[in-house]
Formats: sequence, C-alpha cells, structure tokens
Amino acid sequence: MDIIKIGVVTTSDRASQGIYEDISGVAIMDTMKAYLKNECLYEYRCIPDEQSIIEATLIELARDKNCDLIVTTGGTGPAPRDVTTEATENVCQKLLPGFGEQMRAVSLQYVPTAILSRQTAGICDGALIINLPGKPKSIRECLDAVFPAVPYCIDLIGGGYMEADEAVIKVFRPKSK
Repeated sequence: MDIIKIGVVTTSDRASQGIYEDISGVAIMDTMKAYLKNECLYEYRCIPDEQSIIEATLIELARDKNCDLIVTTGGTGPAPRDVTTEATENVCQKLLPGFGEQMRAVSLQYVPTAILSRQTAGICDGALIINLPGKPKSIRECLDAVFPAVPYCIDLIGGGYMEADEAVIKVFRPKSK
C-alpha cells in the first residue's frame, strides 16, 4: 500500500501568531485518518494570511516535499486578508472549479453565506490542492462532498494510490475494461 503525503496548510494571522490554537488543520488530518487506509505522512504548516507566503508554501509542498494532496483551510472568504484562493490560482497549472462548485452547493444546505466562499482546487506540480473553509464542521462537510473524486484525481496526475475505508467514505474510480 502506497504511503500518501498530505500537505495541510492553515492560513490564519491569529493562529500563526499563537493567539489561538489551530483546530482546523487538526480537523483536516483527523478526517484524512478516518478516510484513508494508507499510511499518511503529513506536512503541516500554519502561516499568516500573506499571499506570497501562501504561494511559496504551496510550491514547497508540491515541488520540494512531493505531496500527493495539499489541503488548505482558511482565507477563502471575501475579506481583504482572504487571499488563499488567489495564491492557489497563481501556483496551479490547471484549475478544477468543480471542487469549489460542489463544496458551495453542499454548504448552501447549511448556511446561506456559503455563496461568499471562494474555495477552489487545482493541480500544482503533480499535487492536488483543495481549498477548504476555516470551521472544522464545514471542513468535514466539504471533504465529504468532494473526497469521492480525490483518489481518482490523484491517480490521473501520477500520485500515490489512495485506499479509502469504504465504511467511512465511498470513493469513485471508473471500472477498467
């Protein structure tokens, strides 16, 4: 079974300064542990809401750390300091807007302010990057919505073979002929 490298990036001025604990990054890792049967190696970063730092971190995790998947939390709203979406779009060679569309559609079932979310996803140097909201409850809702497509996407871009715990989440891979 492949070892999966997962980058986890929390973008938050206050969490990066230690003003409060980063529970969102932990929520991502807990969710991945529940989903995947693979051994996972996590590259965790808690950084300020600075676009240049976010871009450099995403590139480092994709190119230098060879992550299969990079999941960000925070910085996807309309506030002036919310620049994770711009950073992701700047470093990706291909954007996958369906991820953001699906996450917003699911989130709208819970809160009308989901239309303010600018989550996206894309491919950066062989890694799939997915932007998530900042609240742990929303993180799980969004991951539950899009993760069924993640392992096949990772297959298509040449990453490690992800094996999901089907009792927790059902993933989709086309049947081979």
